[in-house]
Amino acid sequence: MSGTGAPEVTVEHGGDLRVAVIAAQWHRTVMDGLLDGAQRALKDLGVTHSTVVRVPGSFELPVAARALAGQGYDAVVALGVVIRGGTPHFDYVCQGVTTGLTQVSVETGVPVGFGVLTCDTEAQALDRAGLPGSAEDKGHEAVTAAVATAAALRSVTAPAR
Repeated sequence: MSGTGAPEVTVEHGGDLRVAVIAAQWHRTVMDGLLDGAQRALKDLGVTHSTVVRVPGSFELPVAARALAGQGYDAVVALGVVIRGGTPHFDYVCQGVTTGLTQVSVETGVPVGFGVLTCDTEAQALDRAGLPGSAEDKGHEAVTAAVATAAALRSVTAPAR
């Protein structure tokens, strides 16, 4: 299971961070679970300023992340799901999304939470979507990672008092 060895992440002073969550629309049940998990994490972390933007699919996540990273958000979270089919489409989409989101984060300095499921089957995606009975909650994890990173960056770049 991919969750084995996951760290316990704590976030201090993240409540005033501005967070944008971008969610694809393909595979509605999985996406609804990921988005619900993301919104629970925002609440759990005390984030009061958040925006949710929906895009058609996972391939559109990087361009939306780039646009939002340039609008003063402290963190951006990308949620999507790509399920392997019988063509190389899966490989191209997964590579493009991963490279694009990494590029956004590195170029802008804005943490991008990677909540894009890349699964062989729909059952694997459902098991990671944070739904009742799911083994993992990747939407919650992606927000927690992005907010924790933004808070950590703020702590090392804050002016001395």
